[in-house]
Formats: sequence, structure tokens, C-alpha cells
Amino acid sequence: MALKQKKNMLMKKNKLLRKLVRYSIPLLFPLLIGIAWYATTTLEVVPTLILPKLKTVAIEMKHQLIGGTLIDDLHISLLRIAKGYLLAATTGIFLGVLMGMSPKIYRFFSLTFTAIRQIPMIAWVPLLVMWFGIGEASKVAVIFMASYFPILINTMSGIGRTDKKLLEVGQMYQLSKWRLFTKIYLPSALPSIFIGLKLGLGISWMAVVGAEMIAASSGIGFRLNDARALMQFPIVFCGMIAIAVVGLGLDAILELIGKKMTPWEHLQMH
Repeated sequence: MALKQKKNMLMKKNKLLRKLVRYSIPLLFPLLIGIAWYATTTLEVVPTLILPKLKTVAIEMKHQLIGGTLIDDLHISLLRIAKGYLLAATTGIFLGVLMGMSPKIYRFFSLTFTAIRQIPMIAWVPLLVMWFGIGEASKVAVIFMASYFPILINTMSGIGRTDKKLLEVGQMYQLSKWRLFTKIYLPSALPSIFIGLKLGLGISWMAVVGAEMIAASSGIGFRLNDARALMQFPIVFCGMIAIAVVGLGLDAILELIGKKMTPWEHLQMH
């Protein structure tokens, strides 16, 4: 009995150690970057005007979080992302489902959408500013345009890859189109839909920062551009780090929701 308990304890310790190693590995590369940054600035290989010291950036980050504008800037940018991204997710999933289920609808939209996708996002900014001005609408439109197609394409692809045998079984049982969608198409497409949502979310971050740099008087992109113009590089680095951290957090939340909604996919991966 004592031997069995020791064996169980050893297995638990090994499992804990494996988990620790698993979660530590992704932190190694950022740690190496931090060490290289510290060494480069300490040895003055690169002028501190171009690459400020880690300590300087840490002090500036503390100042920005306590009494600076960083939180407000992130809040403004996140609100813009929420509006544009949610609109893109809603319409992208809806039309992606229709295009995936109906060859006629796919043929109707595919040529136009393929052509529009070739236009770089940055090329839309001047046009959207002329249409909507430099207010909120232009930034939301940029985010919508940037995140729409990854969501649409992945939704359409997920629907299109639905197992034909399952569809034949559903048709054999004379399921309605709605039942086919909810019981067969949607569960099959959910993993692909979440990939599109994650891609769209990442691109929306890039889009909002780019749009705010060109035509805005608030937001994290505006703050980065303003700090660059004033040669305040610690603030630039603080903004970039904040974008990365918040982006990672949002991505992790979406990943968690995806795992909860598609547990079968998570089990297959393991």
C-alpha cells in the first residue's frame, strides 16, 4: 500500500514537472530577448536614444500606468476594435455560412471578394477618411475591413469541409436545412470559425494602430506616433509592449472560449 502511494506521488510530481516545463518553454525566447536588450544597452552597443534601457522603459511604464495616458489610450482603441471586430464577426460568419452552404451564393460573391482582398489595408485608409472623416466611423470601418475576410474565409472553409457522409445521414433522416446547419454544419465548422476569429482579432489590432497613426487624435496608435515625433522612445516601447500584452490576453480569452465550445477538437489534438 505504501509502495502504491509512493508510486502515485511520483507520478503526480512527474506530471507537475512536465506541465512546468511545458508552460516555461514559451517564456524562454522573451527571456533571451530581455537579456540581449539589457546587455546591448548596458554595454552601449546601441545608443540609448534609439534603444532605451530596460530600466528606463520599466520606469516609464510605471508612470504611464499610474498617472499617464496609456490606460485611456488602450481603452479608446479597444472600444474601436470592439465595434469594428464585432460587426465583422457577425456579418463574416453569417455570409461565410451562406457561401459555404450554397454554391450559387459563393459564385455570386467570390470574384468581387477575391479582388477586394488584394487591396492592401493601408490603401483603404485615405478613402475611408474621405468618406467618413477622421471621426470614429473611419477607424471602425478600417477595423471592419481588416478583420472581415479572415473570418469570412475560415467560416466558409469550415462549412465546406463538412463530412459528406454526415450530411447524407442527415438527409436520410430528412432533417430540415436549419437542423442540418445546427447539428452537422456548425459543429464541423466551429474550429475553423474560431481560427478566423483569432486571425481577425490579431489583424484588427494592426488595423486600429495603423488607422490611429494616420487619422486620429486619440488611441494607442496616435500616442505612439506622437511619441515618435517627439523622440520619446520609452513611451513608444511602453505602447508596443502594452499592445502585445493586451493582444495576448484577448487571444488567450478567444482560445479558451474556442476550447470550451469545441472540446472534441481539443481532445483530437492531444
